[in-house]
Order: sequence, then C-alpha cells, then structure tokens
Amino acid sequence: MAIPLLNYAPITVNARVKGYEISGDDQPRIYSAENLLSTGDMQELIEAGYRQIFFHAFKSDRETFLESQLRSGQITVRDFVRGLLLSNTYRSSFYDKNSNYRFVEQTVQRVLGRDAYGEDEKIAWSIIVATKGLQGFVDALLDSDEYLENFGEDILPYQRRRSLPGRAEGETPFNIQSPRYDAYHRNALGFPKAVFSGGPAPSFKRRQRQLGAGSPSYFLDMARSVSMGAPAGGSAAVEGLDYMNKVPFRRINS
Repeated sequence: MAIPLLNYAPITVNARVKGYEISGDDQPRIYSAENLLSTGDMQELIEAGYRQIFFHAFKSDRETFLESQLRSGQITVRDFVRGLLLSNTYRSSFYDKNSNYRFVEQTVQRVLGRDAYGEDEKIAWSIIVATKGLQGFVDALLDSDEYLENFGEDILPYQRRRSLPGRAEGETPFNIQSPRYDAYHRNALGFPKAVFSGGPAPSFKRRQRQLGAGSPSYFLDMARSVSMGAPAGGSAAVEGLDYMNKVPFRRINS
C-alpha cells in the first residue's frame, strides 16, 4: 500500500511572496504554447525546456519523438515536461547519481520553480519516490495543485521570483545551486579540477635546466667583457693629428 504524501509546513521563500512586478532584464522569460506565432517560437520553447530540465542537452540526449508530438499539437507542454523527466537522460543523470533527498530537491526546483520547503518536504517526497517509483513521483508533482495553478498545461516551468525588489542580488540559479552530480560523484569523476593547488612551486627537472642552442646565457660572459670606457689616449691625442699629411694621395709627375 502506497503511503500518501505527508504534510509539511511551507516555509517562506521568494516563490510565495506576492508583489507588483515590472518587466525587465531580471524577470524570467515565460514560454507558453498559447501565444506561439511561428515554428521558431516553438523551437525556442523546446530549447528552453531542455535547459530547464537537463540544463544542457547533447544531440544524443534530445527526445525527437516528444519534440515532434509537441510541434504537431498531440501533447501539451506539461506532457513534454513529463516525458523529459521520465527519459533515460534524466534518470541516469539525476536519479541514479544522487540520493532520494537530493533527487527530490533537484526535481522540485526544476518542476515547481522553487526551493524545497526544508527537510520535511524532502522527506515527504522521498517516501513517494520509494513507494511509487520515479514515474509516480513525477506524476504527483505535475498533477499537484501548485503546478497547475502556476503553469497549467501550456506554460513551461521556470524559476519563480528569483529576484526581489530592494535586494542587491537575487537567488542563485538552480543549475548552479544544485549541480547535476552530488559531491561523492564529483570526487569520483575527478572534477572540478583545481588549476593551482598552492604550496611551493615544483622544481625543474634536470633536462629542463639545460640551456638550448642560441640561449642568451651563452653570450652573457662575452657581453660583460666588453669595456664601455673612453678610447685610449683621450681627446688630446686626437687634436694633435695632422690630417692633411696623413691622408695618402698620388703624385703626378710633370
């Protein structure tokens, strides 16, 4: 018997704050299938969907069948999001690489557009993952009142109210705040790799200390031996010279 979703108290986060907002560069762009006027707009929505769920999709990660169904109107944006969440890419990149608690945190951020309401919500949704599996968890999120009230059938999920008036900096984007791999798997994969580890500089190898051909060090001693002083005799010896008699010339016999 599946355990129902436990009750948890919603803590105050930016997504729950209501206010009058003026559109600007800081406001997220809302993609909706209701106001698409061209095929280019649909392609932008599809690319935004990959960024929202996968953060980045390689050619092998794309779900071409879902894209075709969305373009032809056979499925809604909510169905497209469901297909991405149930894809092999999302399962292998997020579900298989993290614990249930971290997987719930990442999925709630991408689907509901907000942070999880503390540990209580993570535990509640983790029980759904354990009892109903990945598909049951995804269906429960997409069928929830919160998702339907904020996004409905045609609006692509986005990070809600990332910035607030009167604050110098907004919330960190979800893809940076919660990276794809947990710390354990990041260490196992060897990233991020430090460019400089600090400490003393490594010593040169013997071969690296050998001078190559044409090195200026070979001519350093010769350059130091060259004297830069005045010529011998000084300027007085130059003034006593008889230039007219010293210059050779040919005599012509008459």
